[in-house]
Amino acid sequence: MIFFVVFAQDDEVGGAGAGYFQQQLRFEELSGEPCLLVRYKSFNPKLVAELKPTAILMSGFGRSFETFDRRHLVGVSDAVKRAEVPILGICGSHQLNAMLYSTNIRKVTQFEDLPMRQLRPGEPDLQPAYHPGYFKETGFHHIRIVRDDPLFRGFKGTFFCLESHYCEVRTLPKEFVILASTDECRVQAYRHQRKPLYGVQFHPEGYTDAYPDGKRVIENFFRIAGTRRFG
Repeated sequence: MIFFVVFAQDDEVGGAGAGYFQQQLRFEELSGEPCLLVRYKSFNPKLVAELKPTAILMSGFGRSFETFDRRHLVGVSDAVKRAEVPILGICGSHQLNAMLYSTNIRKVTQFEDLPMRQLRPGEPDLQPAYHPGYFKETGFHHIRIVRDDPLFRGFKGTFFCLESHYCEVRTLPKEFVILASTDECRVQAYRHQRKPLYGVQFHPEGYTDAYPDGKRVIENFFRIAGTRRFG
């Protein structure tokens, strides 16, 4: 069994359900194992110990960090830091896990978004309804691999994946190393130096027939987790 931890808030669950279900099916197909959807409020070390997942994937965020009750993320923090199984944080979870390793969540009253940058004079806002005035990386982007890693097996220096974010990881915890970058976002992917904990700012689960590289990234993650033997 694998876990897919989702960060939809209570009033988002209905609208986000179809998207999460599609991702769940993709993860099951690519891993060869059943995938359990876990709400972030229920994700904690006890659940991991009881169900013993072979891998954990964590979703992006539909809303800003400021809208989350810090108390509901304590269990997430403990689970991420204690788990020995491979973890892949995607987009908002990529940012969250970096924060959890650089911050004592029990002493923080509130998390804050960390935007990449404001738009430059004359620069168009391609998504004015979403955090107006800030630069966003959206659509399929060219991403550079800056450190060899099994997560990028089969790629030669670059790949293309879906982006949908305006925030970034600004401070990389000392235990982490950068794996990939773009011109606008230095930390597109990281790995913990001693644990199989990964984060990706892009959305590998958003692959298409025309842009299939995200599928390979997820397959590589499941190779790392040992959920299925691939050719």
